[in-house]
Amino acid sequence: MKFLVRTFLYLVIVGSIVGGLVWSFWPQPVDVEVGEVTRGRLRVTVDEDGKTRIKERYVVAAPLAGRLLRIDLDPGDAVTRGATLLATLEPNEPEILDVRAVATAGAKVKAAQAALDRAQPIIERARHELAFAESELERFRKLAKTASASKREVEQAEMLARSRMQDYSAARLAQDIAQFELEMARAALVRVRPAEAGPADDRQLSILSPISGQVLRVFQESATVVRPGDPLLELGDPADLEVEVDVLSSDAVKIRPGDKAFLEQWGGESPLPATVRLIEPSGFMKVSALGVEEQRVNVILDLDDPPEKRRELGDAFRVEARIVIWEQDGVLQVPTGALFRYEDQWSAFAVRENRAELCTLEIGRRNSLAAEVISGLQAGDQVILHPSDKVRSGVQVNVRDLNAR
Repeated sequence: MKFLVRTFLYLVIVGSIVGGLVWSFWPQPVDVEVGEVTRGRLRVTVDEDGKTRIKERYVVAAPLAGRLLRIDLDPGDAVTRGATLLATLEPNEPEILDVRAVATAGAKVKAAQAALDRAQPIIERARHELAFAESELERFRKLAKTASASKREVEQAEMLARSRMQDYSAARLAQDIAQFELEMARAALVRVRPAEAGPADDRQLSILSPISGQVLRVFQESATVVRPGDPLLELGDPADLEVEVDVLSSDAVKIRPGDKAFLEQWGGESPLPATVRLIEPSGFMKVSALGVEEQRVNVILDLDDPPEKRRELGDAFRVEARIVIWEQDGVLQVPTGALFRYEDQWSAFAVRENRAELCTLEIGRRNSLAAEVISGLQAGDQVILHPSDKVRSGVQVNVRDLNAR
């Protein structure tokens, strides 16, 4: 009897050891996180940092040599065209009575008159182009009502009309500035001609604002003697903003004027819509934060929202720009975290009957979150995200419940 008990205990101990060894070496399910292959809108963007800038800046310079009185304006002060006094120049007799100064002032009058004459045909051309763009926009809107024009054609016509309006506004501003330059040149000419200048007290030259906007910078605040061309102030309209985004030259060739863009991380609650107006034709070299030399190109964006919706946004503010280079609805897409290269092909592990199955994929367009699936998977398939080296084809997997965390 003792022998049977001893034998039984021995068998139990041996069985426990063998069972433990079998259990320890038995393949265990691998815990994995999964994503789903879905159909929906896929948007491919070029993401880069950018900064805002005022479209039209104007640097007010001294039209002639003289003594500059102290400038009382500060950055942020509002100015009105033809009304706000920016600076005052007093005569500096040895310079003002100089024959060379008289000749120079006369030449500046002629140059300013030529610039004003040149601005008029530019305005006329901009006016005609604006009228044509508006008529085309109206025509496409009528065609869209009868399904004879696509939504894309209407959007392109709207973008062209906005662009022509901005060109016309810029041409009008250029004419105003040319008129101001002519007036300043004529005033300077009067003050360097002794016969026309009159008493010294009457020969102060008052410089009025050529535009309506705000003072951006004051280059010379204290009273001093200035020479012709010395910058005094910089003016601009902070509401008239555009965005400068420098992108890699390899990305710039994919961007087209009229492409949509969205500005994020600018300080507001929602992204600001924008439109690509210009891809500059010349690139430049820039050293990245990692010390790598990169060839980059500036892309200029126009803000679509009116200034009332972005009052907090000012000049030289940082933004994160997402420029849309391709988007489409109903695209079969897979999370990019599931993709990896295997034997020089894109692959992913699909979960089927609680086992990992290696799938070879053909991938189309992609962004940082999802990629277009041309073949290899179907809508509703579950794929393993960021598979570890434990995942192999045929391995049993245990899908984690992310919501349980």
